[in-house]
Amino acid sequence: METTKMQSNKLRMAIRVTAATAVLGVAGQAHALTLDVNDDVEAKIYGYARLNMTYDIDDDRQVSTGAGSFSPSANPDREGHFDANVQQSRIGLNVMHNSGASVTIESDYRGSGSEPGSLRIRHAFGEYQGFMAGRNWSNFVSFVGNTPTLDFDSLAGTAGSQDRAEQIRYTTGAMSFSLEDPSSQAISGGEGRTSAPAFTARIQDSAGGISYSAAALASQVTHDDGSNDDSAIGFAAFGAASFALTDMVSIQGAINYSDGANGYLWRSGSNYYGPSAYLDGDDVETIEGYGGSIGVSFDLGGGSSINVGYGMTELDLDDAVAAGQATNADPETNQNILANYMWTPVQNVMMGVEYGYFDQETVGGDSSDANRVMFSAQYSF
Repeated sequence: METTKMQSNKLRMAIRVTAATAVLGVAGQAHALTLDVNDDVEAKIYGYARLNMTYDIDDDRQVSTGAGSFSPSANPDREGHFDANVQQSRIGLNVMHNSGASVTIESDYRGSGSEPGSLRIRHAFGEYQGFMAGRNWSNFVSFVGNTPTLDFDSLAGTAGSQDRAEQIRYTTGAMSFSLEDPSSQAISGGEGRTSAPAFTARIQDSAGGISYSAAALASQVTHDDGSNDDSAIGFAAFGAASFALTDMVSIQGAINYSDGANGYLWRSGSNYYGPSAYLDGDDVETIEGYGGSIGVSFDLGGGSSINVGYGMTELDLDDAVAAGQATNADPETNQNILANYMWTPVQNVMMGVEYGYFDQETVGGDSSDANRVMFSAQYSF
C-alpha cells in the first residue's frame, strides 16, 4: 500500500510539473466562469490578465510579450533597456453540448506590432468523438518535457514546433494523427510554395513517475519561381519525458531531429525557425538540424517553485554555404538558460522573477550573447 501511494504521489508530481508550462501559457479552465446557457449546452469563459516587465542588461533582446530574442539588435552596443506590457493576456470561450461535441475559441493580444491591443486567434476548433478540426496546438508538439518558464517563447529545443496549426486530427488512446498546415518552410535562395499538408503521428502517455511523448512528421518542401520547380520531403522527430525523482524534484527534457523540416525545430535560425532547405541550381536540398532542452524543477511547497532549464538548437549549413545560399554571418547555433522563482500566494494568482541568458553563434564562429531579467504577475479566471 505504501509503495502504491508513493508511486501515485510521484505520478501526480510528474503531471503537475510537466503541465506547468501549459498552466502558465494556457489559462486553466478549472476555475473558469461557467455560463448557464440551457439544459443541452454548457459554456465557460476563461483567461487571464498578465503583466510582464523586463530589463535587458546588455543588448535590447525583447520581442512582443517581453520574451527574449536570440538575434542581436541593430545597435547591440547600447546597454540597459526596460519595458512593460500586457500583450500575453488572453480570453477564451469553451462551449460543450451534451451530445459530446465541443467548440473552443481563444485569443490573446500578441498580434503584430509592439503595442498591446492587436488581437490574434490562438485557438478555434471543434471536437467530437476523437476528431478535432480547426486551429489548435500542432500535433507535433508536446509540453511533457517542458521546464516552466516566465519567458513566453521559453527554451530552444523544446519538443516540436511549440506553435499552433490549422489541422484535422484523430486521437485514439495515447495515439494521435493529423494533417496540418505546415510550419515555416523557408528555402534559402528559393521561392517556397506550400504544396501539401504535413502528416504527423504522436504518442503521449505516463507510467508510474514517468510521463513521455514521441512524434514523427513528414512534410513536402517545394521551390517554384514560375519557371522552375522542385520538391523534397522533409522529416522530423522528437522525444520528450519528465521524471519525478521525489515528491519535490523532477527533471524533464526533449530531443529533436529534423531534415528538411526546420520549421518544427523550435527557436532555430535567427530566432524562431531556421531554413528547411536551400536551392542548389534548380534542385531543392534539405538542411539538417537538431536540438534539445533539459531542466530541473523544485517544488518548495506553499505555492513556490524554482525552475532551471537549458536549451539549444543547431543547423548544418555547410552545404548551403558551399552552394552560395548561406554565408558565414548566418546564425547556426542558439542556446539559452532560463532560471526562475514562481510563487502562487493565493489561488489563481501567480508572480515570478526570471533570469535569462541568450547566445547565438554564426557559421563563421562569431558569438553574440545577452543577459536579461523578467518579472511577471498573472491573474487567472
